[in-house]
Amino acid sequence: MATLALDAVRRSFGEVLALDDVTLDVADGELLCVLGPSGSGKSTLLRVVAGLEPADAGSVRIGGRDVAAVAPARRDVAMVFQSFALFPHLDVAGNIGFGLAARGTPAAEREPRVRAAAADLGIEDKLARLPHELSGGERQRVALARGLVRRPAVLLLDEPLSNLDARLRDETRALLRRLHDAHGLTTVHVTHDQAEALSLGDRVAILRDGRLEQAGTPEAVYDEPASAWVAGFLGSPPMNLGVLPAPDGHVAGVRPEHLHAGDAPADWPRLTGTLELVETIGHERLWHVLVDGRRVIARVDLATAATAGDPVTLAVDPRRVRSFPA
Repeated sequence: MATLALDAVRRSFGEVLALDDVTLDVADGELLCVLGPSGSGKSTLLRVVAGLEPADAGSVRIGGRDVAAVAPARRDVAMVFQSFALFPHLDVAGNIGFGLAARGTPAAEREPRVRAAAADLGIEDKLARLPHELSGGERQRVALARGLVRRPAVLLLDEPLSNLDARLRDETRALLRRLHDAHGLTTVHVTHDQAEALSLGDRVAILRDGRLEQAGTPEAVYDEPASAWVAGFLGSPPMNLGVLPAPDGHVAGVRPEHLHAGDAPADWPRLTGTLELVETIGHERLWHVLVDGRRVIARVDLATAATAGDPVTLAVDPRRVRSFPA
């Protein structure tokens, strides 16, 4: 395990600035999730750390050592790709142990490490199978085991769950968290899935157009977004912006769960509008309300009854209103 530090890292592809002065520290044993929309620079950041892309400026340090001149194979990082990248002619044991074999690890040491990694991922009974004999979830576990078995200084995960269906994604996400807690590897996990980032990471770093918008604990980035862009990006549904009074040059926002359709203190501000749409999602409903020409989304209890076209009033919890530079 080791620390990871990026200091003012820049990387461009022609006219496109993929990473723009990114400064970010990852503590020893921390699991950092890097979150952002497509094209925000997430995968480029991983590739720069791994040495697959050079940084045009700035520095990358692993365990305090500047690795700018260090070849990828000598950086002591392991990378798990979205595409699994398994060798079709090798069985599961061969795929998991490939990196160890390439580094000359003796078979007597390699084999028990491969079995232990397979057991961690729940695929110990698949060691003799070829990749085409596995499900998508099993192939992803092989790829994860191949990264873990190395015991690298830094583990890099590039959207490893995006090819899985919803149930497998949830199961594997929980498995990843348990494995991290058991092994404590310094890990950078790139994802576009907000639920994945917020539930999995010790901290979340949010990228936008190659720049770091905010980094903090999941609770901090959700409850105290650093900008209106983060507030509008993070959350499903995201924060409602521009429907409440705000100081000049600022915009106020409030999350859907902090709008109340039922009883609320008399001194709380109210928003009155027309209910346009009701979405029932399992244990809750989402109200889409048109307020002075702006659409507002509120989370309401299933017991709260209303239909499209009804006039409705929403009470705003003033303690949870946030203000940002416009």
